Formats: sequence, C-alpha cells, structure tokens
Amino acid sequence: MPLILISGYPSSGKTYRSNQLVEYFKTKIEASSDARINRLTVCHINDQSLGLSRDVYREARTEKDARATEYSAVKRALGKDTIIIADGLNYIKGFRYQLYCEAKAVQTPNCVVHVGTPIQNCEEINARLLENKEEDGGYAKDLFDNLVYRYEEPNGMTRWDSPLFTVPYEDEKPPLGDIWEAMIGSEGKVKIVKPNQATVMKPATESDYLYELDKTSQEILNVILDWQKDHPGEGGGELTVTEGTIELPANPVSLPQLQRIRRQFISLNRQHNLPNSRIRSSFIEYLNYNLG
Repeated sequence: MPLILISGYPSSGKTYRSNQLVEYFKTKIEASSDARINRLTVCHINDQSLGLSRDVYREARTEKDARATEYSAVKRALGKDTIIIADGLNYIKGFRYQLYCEAKAVQTPNCVVHVGTPIQNCEEINARLLENKEEDGGYAKDLFDNLVYRYEEPNGMTRWDSPLFTVPYEDEKPPLGDIWEAMIGSEGKVKIVKPNQATVMKPATESDYLYELDKTSQEILNVILDWQKDHPGEGGGELTVTEGTIELPANPVSLPQLQRIRRQFISLNRQHNLPNSRIRSSFIEYLNYNLG
C-alpha cells in the first residue's frame, strides 16, 4: 500500500508531522467499515526507529550507509496491507526517485509531504533542541548549515515528487484528508496503481528489453567518457546528447562512479519495462540526479 515520503530541512518538524499522519491514518482505519481498509497497518520509519544518529550525515560514507538502511527498510515494508510513512530528511532527489521506483514496481501509490518550515524557524528549533539536550537532540551548527545548503526541495512538476503536499509552518495540521484520498481513496474503494508499460513485465520481450537497457545506458556512458578524454582536466557544463542534456559536475567523473550509477539504474528498471523510447531520456535524468 502507499508510500508517503516526508521531506524537509533539519529540525523542521518532520517527525511531529509524521506522528500527526500516523494518528490520523490509524483513526481512519479503525473507524472504517470496509474490510479491506481494516486490514491496513501503518509503518513509521525514521532515523530513530532505524537506530541512526544525527552524525551519520557528517561524512559521505556513513550517510550513504544510512540511506541504504532506510531504503532497505522501506523496500521490506512495501506490501498490499501496509501504509509506510518514511520520515527522514529525504533531501536528495535521486534518493526520492529510487523510492518512487520501488513503489511503482509493486504498483502502489506514493506521494511526498514537504514540511515547509522556513530556515529561520528551523534554526531556532534546532538551537532549542541543542540547548535542552533532548534525547533525539538537534544537529551541530556546522552540520545543520551543511544539510540546509545541500537540500533539494521537492518539485511537484516531477513524477517522483508528485502528488506533492506542502505543510506551511503556521498550519496546525497537514492536509490529512487530501493525503488519505490521494493514497487510499474513498470508502469502499481502496486506491491502487493500475498496471502500465512501466510496471508490467512482458516475458516475451524481456531479453530484448534488458539488452536495450544495457546497450543504451552504456552508449551514454561512452559519450561522457569520450568527452572527458577529449577535454582532460575539464568539468562542469552541459553535454548535449540525443533526447537530453547531461549536466556534468565541476570535477571529472570516474569510470567506477559512472558504472555504479549505471548498475543502479538497470537494477531499478529491470522489472519496469520502460518503453524503449524512454530508456535514453530516463537514464539521462537518473545520471543528472546522481551527478548533481
């Protein structure tokens, strides 16, 4: 059942909003007369439930491990009778895209709830948490500033951040009813994601599809590698290719890094059967998310 991703600045009140969602969903389930809704359970996943400290975000390696832990927990929990509320920073758009793909693979709805607390308010809340030395604590000032700087705000125009529900700081509650309707549906009509070209396996063409996935992604990597070979030491800028533009980072990208991104893309999409016409543009999008 639905995957609800919570995203926001550090100390923006994500867990507070998540608890509001958990309480509302549980109340709706208990009050329902629909047997299918009564079977639903709510799973709240966050850093605390996973045993992760604030300091995991201080280094790239430990942060990567933390994201992998959350990713695995969400993937294990995805099922027809579970509503998942993934309450974490979820500030990297490429990570949100990965979780979006997992939800689509099991044909379940998903949305993003953006806790829209202004930075100034987040700073005040974080300072208060540090001063009071509360159990879950706040973020060290340098870490807080770094996470705010790196935050990639959800964009409702992209399919992996849609539908997007933004919760202003002043609002007493999130739009609980709207989120329920978008994720579960009306009484007696549980919402499901209908199979389509991106989520249904086509066994008769599976080998051809995997071949195209492998060949097309490698062709794009070769374009990047050839460009870097012809422009040694250069980085940054845009590299125009068929069906898209690759946004190159300031520093040259290594072959192992490119191959890792390519393997992740193939792993995420091997069960999805993207139309062949979408493989190239989808991989370009995925590259830009992970190289940015």
